[in-house]
Amino acid sequence: MYASRNISLCTKDCLCLFICPTGATDTENGQIDKTQCIDGCRMCVDACPSHAISLVFEEYPEPKAKDTQLVGSMLSFLEKKSSLEALAAGLAESSSDPGAQKLAKALQRSFRILGEDCAREGGFMLPQCNPVRDLKKDLDIIDIEE
Repeated sequence: MYASRNISLCTKDCLCLFICPTGATDTENGQIDKTQCIDGCRMCVDACPSHAISLVFEEYPEPKAKDTQLVGSMLSFLEKKSSLEALAAGLAESSSDPGAQKLAKALQRSFRILGEDCAREGGFMLPQCNPVRDLKKDLDIIDIEE
C-alpha cells in the first residue's frame, strides 16, 4: 500500500512534506514517490488538512465472474426500462400539460437510471462523454436533455 495525492484537492499546505519520514512527497510536482513510501505508514494521509492524500493498494483482487442467469435477467430488465424510457419520452413530447410533461420527464430520467444500473450489473456501461453521445445520436438512441 502506498500514498497517492489528488492534485485537484491539494491546497499546498505541505504538511506531508514535513511529516514524511522518507521524503517520498514532492510538493513541487505534486507526486509521491511510491518506491520511497513506507507500506501502510499513512502519516501524510493523517496530516493532510485538505484530505488530498489517500492510500492505494498495490494489487486489487480479480472481480468475480457474474452469474450468466443474473446477466441475462439484468439485460432483460434493461430492455424493459429502455422501452419504458422511450414511452415516457413520447408522453413528454405529446402532452400539452406542463405538469404531465414534467412528470413524464421525471419518469424518463428514472427509467434511464434504472436501465443504466441494469446495464452495469449486466457487465456493460457506456461512458458519459460527448463522443458516446454523438454515437447514440447516430444510432438514434434517445438521450435525456440536461
